[in-house]
Amino acid sequence: MALPRIGIDGSWFVDAEGRKTILRGVNLGGDCKMPYPDGGTNHPTDFSDHRTVSFIGRPFPLEEADEHFSRLAAWGFNCLRLLTTWEAVEHAGPRDYDTDYLDYYAELCRRAGEYGLYVFVDFHQDVWSRMTGGDGAPAWIFEKVGLDFTKFHEAGAAHVMQYKYDYARGGRQEDNYPTMTWAQNYRLPANGIMWTLFFAGRDFAPDMIIDGQNVQDYLQDHYAGCLVEIAKRVKDMPNVIGFDTLNEPGTGFVGQRLSYQHVGKSEENPRIATPGPAWSALDGLAVARGVTRSVPQLEFSLEHMASVVTEDRQVNPNNVDCWLPGVQDPFEKAGAYRRTNEGVEPLREDFFQSVDGRKVDLEDDYMAPFFDKVAKKVRAVRDDWLIFAELDPFTGLLGGAFPEETPDRTVNASHWYDIALLSTKEFMFPTAVNPFSGKTLNGRGEIEAHYRRQLSNIRNAGRTLNGGTGAPTLIGECGTPYDLAGAAAYKAWADGDRSDEPWKPHTMALEFLYNALDAMHLSSTQWNYTASNSNDLAVGDGWNQEDLSIFSRDQQDDPSDINSGGRALKGFVRPYLQACKGTPLETKFTLETGEFVSRYQPEGSGEATLFVPVLQYPDGYSLSIEGGTADYDAIAQKVTVTPEGAGEVVITITPVEED
Repeated sequence: MALPRIGIDGSWFVDAEGRKTILRGVNLGGDCKMPYPDGGTNHPTDFSDHRTVSFIGRPFPLEEADEHFSRLAAWGFNCLRLLTTWEAVEHAGPRDYDTDYLDYYAELCRRAGEYGLYVFVDFHQDVWSRMTGGDGAPAWIFEKVGLDFTKFHEAGAAHVMQYKYDYARGGRQEDNYPTMTWAQNYRLPANGIMWTLFFAGRDFAPDMIIDGQNVQDYLQDHYAGCLVEIAKRVKDMPNVIGFDTLNEPGTGFVGQRLSYQHVGKSEENPRIATPGPAWSALDGLAVARGVTRSVPQLEFSLEHMASVVTEDRQVNPNNVDCWLPGVQDPFEKAGAYRRTNEGVEPLREDFFQSVDGRKVDLEDDYMAPFFDKVAKKVRAVRDDWLIFAELDPFTGLLGGAFPEETPDRTVNASHWYDIALLSTKEFMFPTAVNPFSGKTLNGRGEIEAHYRRQLSNIRNAGRTLNGGTGAPTLIGECGTPYDLAGAAAYKAWADGDRSDEPWKPHTMALEFLYNALDAMHLSSTQWNYTASNSNDLAVGDGWNQEDLSIFSRDQQDDPSDINSGGRALKGFVRPYLQACKGTPLETKFTLETGEFVSRYQPEGSGEATLFVPVLQYPDGYSLSIEGGTADYDAIAQKVTVTPEGAGEVVITITPVEED
């Protein structure tokens, strides 16, 4: 039976029957960023085969689809953020689409629907492309703008694992490629240049014309063209509910004073300074132009509970020019700076801050038109699709909001992670740290309250969407690394420990997360499910040594057991209210006791559906309902509640104790 369409009503998702719906899902999957089968960052490459790669088989070969989709459904997920990339669709060259891959992706969407899984399409990127340390855009884009990506590593313009990692040595290499350092690429020249051209090329590189178009229009039109190719193949699938605009977009140099180096909170930039290089826009442009620059390096200090400058590092000492022969930096041409015998000279400190005397606004001037373009392109194929919009990940956390001029039926799809947990891969309990304030958090209550405050800020960022009526918030990414504490859980597993004990830190971290999501009735898609995941610290999810997959073959002892291979399952396979005709008032699950309480105010028929996993109640459960009756579907692990009147319905579930 076809799934009912999903729409929005104010801050809620609603199905075709008018039921408020919680979408609880997962990102599928982390290795979709890389070509199949040997494109992961654990394999060396010089990217010379970039036009002939294939992504068919990511997230898994079609013959494995039933296994993985049935597992995800059994774990209570009803939604997938299904990854693809610009490169996966258009790697061979402009408008040369990989039709076999497009057919493969469409078949994945169709089969997901057979298992009751909604899908929204995520054109994923991290730090622009594989050639700049991440994933996303095809390599030929660099040729079109006049950059030589083979020079990025030597120039220091990008931080790329495939060039820095010693494959003969293997293992985790903090000296060559430190944990989670890929994100620093957003600040490095290659990213700064490409994101500025992508979002604001018409203003800051007006003379850069590619095939008769300004560079901004050229880049965005090719990106949007790939969205349309996917859209045309999935338009008749009712379980495909919309498109993500673009994963965690970079902001480039837009809004930055040309020579400003961010080494700590300031009036000019209120954000915390994070570990890594403190590049100015001028530093980046100069290095890409072949000029040696001194760039401050920051590290996190426990003493100061903040990032502090530890040294100034000389970047590009060999004066490697990243622009192709005969190509002038378009920002130099537009008057940002000039090349001199001594290096570079800034000409306009406000070059990236104003246009024709008017101060620019990143969200209003550049993000809003981009959202509008994405919406118009995909809705020309199917007009009822939702738009899952993303800004820079820190915007919501810092109290910012989406631009007011955004398309109707837009969802706030911002991301949230415990940054301290993600960056250190250490679960801090019972004492944790708020990385934004430097303050200590003591005990479960303070940590969970910290999570709720941050998620509230993110939810509030959607207040301006849909003409000010607000929008549902779906946390597009959240989760925990599984290689915590030097991969202690993997070592315990290798030693034969099959108990829950090695996974207690991961389970608790996920418990705190989902408790906060439940308290606020937020939808989410956890990061991530990677079918090819490995316990090998050099591999993980197959990309930059990340390891956040909720499944791994390395934990799969019994393929006949649908739960085998799952990691810290009790942290996220938990009861929740999936949908109700009415308004949810409270959802609370206590992992320690197994007690689940849900309250809602019914409207109309008032019917509600709950997911109740056997995993949490292996010996059965007792259900009591105030104001209604229940029907059970043991196979689907669902309970349907029907109100007996117009009053509030209270559902309480407790485990049955084994005799």
